Amino acid sequence: MEELTGAKGCGGCKGAAKTEGDHGQAKARQDERISTTLEKIAYKLFIMSGKGGVGKSSLSVNLAAALAASGRRVGLLDVDIHGPSVPRMLGLSGLLEAGKGKTISPMRYTDTLAVVSMESLLRDPDQAVLWRGPMKTTAIRQFIAEVDWGELDFLVIDSPPGTGDEHMTVLKTIPDALCVVVTTPQEVSLADVRKTLNFLQYAQANILGVVENMSGLICPHCGKEIELFKKGGGRELADRFGIDFLGAVPLDPLAVVAGDAGRPVVLMESASPAKAALLALASTIAAAAAGSLEAFASIRT
Repeated sequence: MEELTGAKGCGGCKGAAKTEGDHGQAKARQDERISTTLEKIAYKLFIMSGKGGVGKSSLSVNLAAALAASGRRVGLLDVDIHGPSVPRMLGLSGLLEAGKGKTISPMRYTDTLAVVSMESLLRDPDQAVLWRGPMKTTAIRQFIAEVDWGELDFLVIDSPPGTGDEHMTVLKTIPDALCVVVTTPQEVSLADVRKTLNFLQYAQANILGVVENMSGLICPHCGKEIELFKKGGGRELADRFGIDFLGAVPLDPLAVVAGDAGRPVVLMESASPAKAALLALASTIAAAAAGSLEAFASIRT
């Protein structure tokens, strides 16, 4: 990914004009590669939230793993440039490698799950990435255009908090992305997520629905439910905006253990409330995605 190292300056109007023309041609070629790549991917799921700490990455990892375990071909793209965490949650290490031609080969978690993250481009995983908007846009476009994703049933895209450059780049580059908005039940999270839904409606994005994460805690000793962060705020939010409520995932100590061990909780042998909820959520999202694009297309025509 040579462009990420920065471009050289040029002197004189003729040089500037030539550089601008070359840049336009390069962008056009990249647009073609992006289009070719996306044509091979049936559904693109964009996992986002206006609030940090709601468990987007954990949900993205487990959703991708559950879909892949069901026999689907899945790609997992981490576009959190400044705080990538997907490789660690999957126990992946090392750097991305060159594939055929100028393409990049994604890392493989299983035969049916391929992963790309900014962390896999850093020789030091603790290195800070000091980039502004244009560099982040360039990186995300390259993650799509220059990675050999192949034929996929789902591309799951994990995003940072907010509604910034990364989100706008994904929505512009992947106009048929299906947005899954994650919240926790308490008002401090719902307030930020309402802004996210407003942003998506303004951008005319395809909103698949809302997921309520950290929805209660099932006591591992007595099995009773504790409303630790309240419960039901996600469903109320979905009803208010007239969008689908996709499901709720409870807090679960096993999910923490699984994440630290680099293994999605949906692939753990032990039964747990979070595992059951996440597997059900993956089935719901797959079914919703299958019926969504045709519906969105009919609304807009």
